[in-house]
Amino acid sequence: MKTMSVTAFKARALQIMKDVSKTKEPVRVTRHGKPIAEVVPCSGKRPSPGLLADTLVYEKNLVDPVADKDWEAAE
Repeated sequence: MKTMSVTAFKARALQIMKDVSKTKEPVRVTRHGKPIAEVVPCSGKRPSPGLLADTLVYEKNLVDPVADKDWEAAE
C-alpha cells in the first residue's frame, strides 16, 4: 500500500483518487507519520434496499395522541 503525507495528498487529491480507481491499489494518508485515512477503490456494491428495514419504525398517524387516554396536562 502506498503511503503519503496529508500535505502531499491535498496537493494531488483528484489525481490520487483517479489512480486508486484505475489501479485498485489503496493509499494511506498520514499526519506526522501516523495514519489518519485510507483512500480505497469503491467496491461498486450498493447496500441492499432492505438493510435497515428491521431497524426503522413507521408510524401511520403522526397527528393523533400517543396514549389512548388524554393526559391531564392537556385538559
